[in-house]
Amino acid sequence: MATITHVRTLDYAAKMLGEDVELLEAIVWNDDNLTYGSIISVYTGPDETITALTDDGIDELSDMLREARRTTQTWHGFLDDFLDDPELATRFKAQPPR
Repeated sequence: MATITHVRTLDYAAKMLGEDVELLEAIVWNDDNLTYGSIISVYTGPDETITALTDDGIDELSDMLREARRTTQTWHGFLDDFLDDPELATRFKAQPPR
């Protein structure tokens, strides 16, 4: 594994990928959804953190979302599997897959 020299915040990753930051937050909330080491917690204070992704994490997330959006059925299944918040899943299901 190569040494990680930089990471990108979820907000920036969402902008890069053209995604809603709430969707990314919901996916990476469970760190088992991406390969170990792809999700980084950055401590900004004693009890404050922000989540960031490595380049591999961004690539993995991008591939995951592209595959999920193949059809409406796969998109809805993906949202059911990866989002623990039913209201959030319903909101994203209302949007057409790209």
